[in-house]
Amino acid sequence: MGRFKFLKLLLLLLLIPILLVANNREKYNFNSQWLVHIGDVQGGEKQSFADKDWKKITLPRAFNEDEAFKVAIREMTDTVSWYRKHFKLPKTAKGKKVFIEFEGVRQGADFYLNGKHIGLHENGVMAVGFDLTPYLNFSGENVIAVRTDNDWKYKERATGSRYQWNDNNFNANYGGIPKNVWLHITDKLYQTLPLYSNLQTTGVYIYATDIRTKSRKALVNAESEVRNEYDKSCNVGYEVCVYDYDGNLVSTFRSAPVVVKPKETVKLKAAKELENLHFWSWGYGYLYDVKTRLIVNNRIVDEVVTKTGFRKTRFGGGKIWLNDRVLQMKGYAQRTSNEWPGVGISVPPWMSDYSNGLMIEHNANFFRWMHVTPWKQDVESCDRVGVIQVMPAGDAEKDAVGRWWGQRLELMRDAIIYFKNNPSILFYESGNESISREHMLEMIAIRDMYDPYGGRAIGSREMLDIREAEWGGEMLYINKSEHHPMFATEYCRDEGLRKYWDEYSYPFHKEGAGPLYRGQDASVYNRNQDMFAVELIRRWYDYWCERPGTGRRVSSGGAKIIFSDTQTHSRGEENYRRSGVVDPLRIPKDGFFAHKVMWDGWVDKEKEHTYIIGHWNYTSKVIKPVYVVSSGDKVELFVNGKSKGFGKQDYRFLFTFDSVRWEKGVVEAVSYDENNKELSRYSVKTIGDPHHLKLTFMHGPDGLFADGADLAILQVEVVDANGDRCPLADNMIKFDLQGPAEWRGGIAQAIDNYVLATELPVECGITRILIRSTEQAGKIVVKAMAAGLPSAELSLMSNPIEVKDGLSQFFPSEKLTSRFDRGETPLTPSYQDSKVDVRVKSAIAGINSEQAIHSYDSNELSEWKNDGKLSTAWITYQLERKAEIDDICIKLTGWRKRSYPLEIFADDELIWSGNTEKSLGYIHLSVKPVQTDKITIKLKGEAKESDAFGQIVEVVEPNAGDLDLLRAKGGEQTNNELRIVEVEFLETLKK
Repeated sequence: MGRFKFLKLLLLLLLIPILLVANNREKYNFNSQWLVHIGDVQGGEKQSFADKDWKKITLPRAFNEDEAFKVAIREMTDTVSWYRKHFKLPKTAKGKKVFIEFEGVRQGADFYLNGKHIGLHENGVMAVGFDLTPYLNFSGENVIAVRTDNDWKYKERATGSRYQWNDNNFNANYGGIPKNVWLHITDKLYQTLPLYSNLQTTGVYIYATDIRTKSRKALVNAESEVRNEYDKSCNVGYEVCVYDYDGNLVSTFRSAPVVVKPKETVKLKAAKELENLHFWSWGYGYLYDVKTRLIVNNRIVDEVVTKTGFRKTRFGGGKIWLNDRVLQMKGYAQRTSNEWPGVGISVPPWMSDYSNGLMIEHNANFFRWMHVTPWKQDVESCDRVGVIQVMPAGDAEKDAVGRWWGQRLELMRDAIIYFKNNPSILFYESGNESISREHMLEMIAIRDMYDPYGGRAIGSREMLDIREAEWGGEMLYINKSEHHPMFATEYCRDEGLRKYWDEYSYPFHKEGAGPLYRGQDASVYNRNQDMFAVELIRRWYDYWCERPGTGRRVSSGGAKIIFSDTQTHSRGEENYRRSGVVDPLRIPKDGFFAHKVMWDGWVDKEKEHTYIIGHWNYTSKVIKPVYVVSSGDKVELFVNGKSKGFGKQDYRFLFTFDSVRWEKGVVEAVSYDENNKELSRYSVKTIGDPHHLKLTFMHGPDGLFADGADLAILQVEVVDANGDRCPLADNMIKFDLQGPAEWRGGIAQAIDNYVLATELPVECGITRILIRSTEQAGKIVVKAMAAGLPSAELSLMSNPIEVKDGLSQFFPSEKLTSRFDRGETPLTPSYQDSKVDVRVKSAIAGINSEQAIHSYDSNELSEWKNDGKLSTAWITYQLERKAEIDDICIKLTGWRKRSYPLEIFADDELIWSGNTEKSLGYIHLSVKPVQTDKITIKLKGEAKESDAFGQIVEVVEPNAGDLDLLRAKGGEQTNNELRIVEVEFLETLKK
């Protein structure tokens, strides 16, 4: 070989590594340097339009953010608003493709670039993308304009149809562009974006199959939709590189090169079995970076980084498995807006992590987002912190027909495509209320088309008898199943303001005091915190009783309505809903800690906790009940070291000590197991008089950034001389803000909730306020002053970011870390069987024997009933085997309102007699254990009717097949009816 040829070859070999790392894809933060104008204007789309007087903002930003928690949801401003932005492209963009990604606008929006209309997006929920390439000026200034309209009655232009989910009960109307915007620059050969609306593209799909959790192996698959917009064919190689959480290369694998023709769109695929994998789990947000590359002539022309996680799921037998371990769902039906005072939905990613991370801190494991799809920032946050998600598309309170149903199908399609790589989504929700079997099949078909391997169950609220649904569960009641899992989609709607401790201390709020709601007693809508926490314990008890391990038919848990107080439909005296276990600024209420005690386990309890509800600052005349929530078997209370005896146990976790006289000092609760071994303890002490203010800044891990959108939380506490928070302090705090920051304020009880006020009170000794950075970096100083206390001052430096020509490569979520609090999924069982179900072989009845099977068919929409005569009000069950039945679990029609006087016989021996309790579903009758295979249930008199669970209905009445008798015609006429929905015969396993 000649010397020249040798040097040429050597040079080529040296260049190959350089060529391989070249990548034409660029991503920019497109949130900076926008302008906003509230109201319609003529010519706002034109490039030459005079906009110098418009307000300068950084997205995300709702135009009506000032109304967040200030007004009731129905009073939120709905009007046209315009957003405009001037920008220039980098020189590297010339000759390439340029796409824009809007994570969401509200409600409908027209998009313009340099005066040209480039598209319309109207669903108000999901992301949308546009190809800007044909309209761009690559060598000069460009102007993008967006005309938004958040009219509550907005109608789809093509059809004149409204959107079912644009509802002023539950979907807080933060209008304009309240979510992020990104700019993507790619080669003309590129992997598409997962933006079906407008672009009609599906992006990259990463998934694992053949998952073996014990050996930590799985087949990792990558699929990319690839588009060639060159005028010639390209011979394209497809390479996949998997990096672990710490950035270490795990594996590289490829597919054979494929010829992609001009203007052709194809799917490229590659797969490889990987070892030593870490599986994403509850409280274990382990994520991988998967880089999918298009290689042409040894050169990387496009690289997409997909952050994802791998986990194994299974749904069946009434249970849910995550990584081969059964999980009972314990969490919240959270409003999708997940909003904050003064800013609404538009918070920086670190605040999403803080808020969603509180779920892990108190042992909750899932969000069931309500009615509409969550925004991308919350989805990615749940990936990091390890919170499971139930993802809806868009709906209201019922099934839909015509164009409404078409809109729902389209939104579900777009949402699945957008979020199919996010491991925290385990469930797709097709409706907030039951949908028809035909509609369920349509939703399944969409899932199977766009996410066939994601390990996600698709179902709907209710769906009690439609077996094609892969999960179900009612809104207010307890459901059980031996087929697809059932978990409550919303339970416990009671409301309580954080400010109200109890009726024995300031502000002395008596249970239920306040304005009536629809003329009804207000007790469940204006609870104090003692009673609110007690009610949460009471409500969870039903789900704990029916947990996996308690028989063949089980409940997979439930979602308490809501996690944080929200600017949506309410009944209490405030103009927002106070059902949360944290307030709008995420300050915990006592219910938060009650759940922490009860929920620490995948199914059975795994760690011991005890918590005393309330505080210990009273007067010597006060004699009050003390409530303790504990996972122990019994609890002893001590006041200043003196025992007050053991508490009365209710609802398994609640221990009540009646008539405890207050003494200054320490009250302590100690829990024990059944053998008197100490398990845990908790104490509360009397706090001294207010002495000074304590200020604490909360912000992202790298500080506050001067991007015009980042927020810092300032926590203010009134403390005693020891620095302990004074629980009854209500001092008015006056704030002074200096430096490059914008005041966004806090919240407290008032007509307008003190939103944006610079003077507001602490409640129970604490408050928080928000400040937002500007685009100028510098020192920010906040001074807090309260009468009779020394003033306090705290400073914070905001960090500069670089923005050039409207583009930035500052990505606020880039350095946020995952949480690994709970560790990897344990390989041990999550529960021990405590009861076994003895199946029914057959049944005969006083009448309608052919329908007797309906009382044990695991279908909660079917029942057996007699004809209203006492002589026919009996049913006899023949069991599959003889057993010592000691627990009969039964769901009786009208469970909420009706008490049945029953006698139960084993053969001819009476084993139970009495009146059944009213419930939100199932009750357990502890019967005398007798060896038998024949049990008769007999009515001994007329049932009694009255509502034991009033005021639990919200916007619409629940249906539940009308077997709850709430709406059934003549449902209050009991006669001598015996009506059984489901019955189970349980045998307690010996320890």
